[in-house]
Amino acid sequence: MESNNKKGFDMEAGISNQLYPMMQEPPQLRWAFIRKVYIILAMQLLLTVGVAATVVFVPPIPRFILHTTPGLAIYIVSLILTLILLWPLHVYSKRHPWNYFFMALFTICIAFAVGLSCALTKGRIVLEAAILTSVVVVGLTLYTFWAAKRGQDFSFLGPFLFSAVLVLIVFGLIQFLFPLGKWSLMIYGCLGAIVFSGFIGFIVYDTGNLIKRFSYDEYISAAINLYLDIINLFLALLNIFNAVDN
Repeated sequence: MESNNKKGFDMEAGISNQLYPMMQEPPQLRWAFIRKVYIILAMQLLLTVGVAATVVFVPPIPRFILHTTPGLAIYIVSLILTLILLWPLHVYSKRHPWNYFFMALFTICIAFAVGLSCALTKGRIVLEAAILTSVVVVGLTLYTFWAAKRGQDFSFLGPFLFSAVLVLIVFGLIQFLFPLGKWSLMIYGCLGAIVFSGFIGFIVYDTGNLIKRFSYDEYISAAINLYLDIINLFLALLNIFNAVDN
């Protein structure tokens, strides 16, 4: 009798811990996977803060990059390397320890670019963008978990988000080749913030995939997706605040 009661209690606990209705997998395994992804994500963000802070608080670094040909070349190579690293990140995403190595290298390259952007921006604006990014990310993450538990699914957003990213890429190229002024920069920042944070944004979409779709050995891919969402949101807000301030 006691074992039956214990079994019933465990079944009820399993149902109450379900992340979404009609969940077929054990909730404990999915929760363990989610915790692992967020631990990796936290390590990425800490590494980003460390690298970016070094670039900001060591003035010779941004001066070298912006005012010397070798420095500019190094910066361009780091940007190209960021794109190149997407391939080994995909190929070795499930192979330990190479997946962690390529993820760390990718994070450092991204953090270097983030640090340069922050070094060219007022400290007050960087702090405002960081605080708002934190609030938005936490809020949307909690919303997505709440919505998933009530049966909402966000997979339908995939095609719309892909189209939105294409628009942002083309807009960014136009802005880079033919600068249109601070209003154009503000519009670009607003579009980026909406795409990566809004209720039709990547943070909701990728968090939904984390809850339902990523397999247990895709923790690197899940962490990279969320990391890029957060960084892109931060940079978009940085552009908006910078344009308004100027």
